[in-house]
Amino acid sequence: MENTLLLGFLGSLIAGLLTAVGALPVLLGKTPSRGFRDLALGFAAGVMLAASFFSLIIPALDAAEIYYPGGPVPAAIVCAAILLGMGAIALLNEHLPHEHFAQGREGPEAASLRRVWLFVFAITIHNLPEGMAVGVGFGANGLEGGMPLAIGIGLQNMPEGLAVAVALMGEGYSKWRSWSIAALTGLIEPVGGLFGASIVSVSQILLPWGLAFAAGAMLYVISHEIIPETHRCGHQKKATFGLAMGLVIMLFLDVWLG
Repeated sequence: MENTLLLGFLGSLIAGLLTAVGALPVLLGKTPSRGFRDLALGFAAGVMLAASFFSLIIPALDAAEIYYPGGPVPAAIVCAAILLGMGAIALLNEHLPHEHFAQGREGPEAASLRRVWLFVFAITIHNLPEGMAVGVGFGANGLEGGMPLAIGIGLQNMPEGLAVAVALMGEGYSKWRSWSIAALTGLIEPVGGLFGASIVSVSQILLPWGLAFAAGAMLYVISHEIIPETHRCGHQKKATFGLAMGLVIMLFLDVWLG
């Protein structure tokens, strides 16, 4: 169990640190175009979409058939866990003060909070289910189950880190402060990773629930935040191309490494 928890923590930590790598261009004084950022975020959405189904939902169904055999029960459990995962992130969206990349403030009024922390809350909400997915992957099947997720989530963290840093620079923050805050937002992922690995390590009966819950949380983020953001400025074609590339690359990694 200890090795599983350590793998879940380290895998999600490395994936989270790639947020800082993605934000590095702002330190070089290079601000990418809006079209490129939407393409990159579309790529992130594609990676998360593929990971949700191929690395989480399908293994959840396989596990449910082992631990809950009989008729429609396995499928019903996975469906329920997906909805629970989506609902959990929806509640966080509703009750935590936060601000999306450029969609404006949501949640309760938080006049005393500085704008920068609204961004931090937004990315915290965003990164938590990703870390949890990596942790669940390692907790379920060790390196074989967690490695594709860690690589895929790490890849999609890079454009997210860039988007956050660019958004903060647009609000008047220095390039170093923008990069530092973007880097820090990725550090919530090992918290989610440890939580996810712990759940499935406690009891294998919880495995299908944990896998599908993580998938539902990621699907909510894709639909509620990433895709609307990539389509907001008229770059739908670039965003869709990025999504397609992210999806097939994650599928390839999952089959190759898994």
